[in-house]
Amino acid sequence: MDEQMGPVEFLLLGFEGNRFNGGIAPALADLVSDGLVRLLDVAVVMKDAEGEVLILEMGELPNDVAAAVREIAGEDRGLLSEEDLLEVADTLAPETTVAALLVEHLWAGRFAGAVRAAGGELLSAKRIPGEMVDQARATLAAVAELTSSNASEGN
Repeated sequence: MDEQMGPVEFLLLGFEGNRFNGGIAPALADLVSDGLVRLLDVAVVMKDAEGEVLILEMGELPNDVAAAVREIAGEDRGLLSEEDLLEVADTLAPETTVAALLVEHLWAGRFAGAVRAAGGELLSAKRIPGEMVDQARATLAAVAELTSSNASEGN
């Protein structure tokens, strides 16, 4: 194996009321076609109102969803184990669907290679949720607005 893989991430995308329809496929296809991520595996885990669980691996998805996923990911690789997916199912509330994605961050792999080639190494990485960044930006904007307002009143 000549090429090192980039970081791989296990993503769980929740849909209340079992409304998952594959509508995320176009955005995911964009990420794949732009060379940012590689979709390694996909599965859907559903829990009905009675708590019964249905797990659909990539090859078992409804035809429309499966066709979109196959176009993005290629053939089923089976990397997500039934054990992984049953663990996900245990955490679901009734009438909830989760799309489980295993993605390789190609951009990060390429960047890591450049860092290593330059004699560097990754010392730390931490994911910060977008909502937290949005809150911080809103707070900073409010403070800037207040500061600007107070400064103009002082003139």
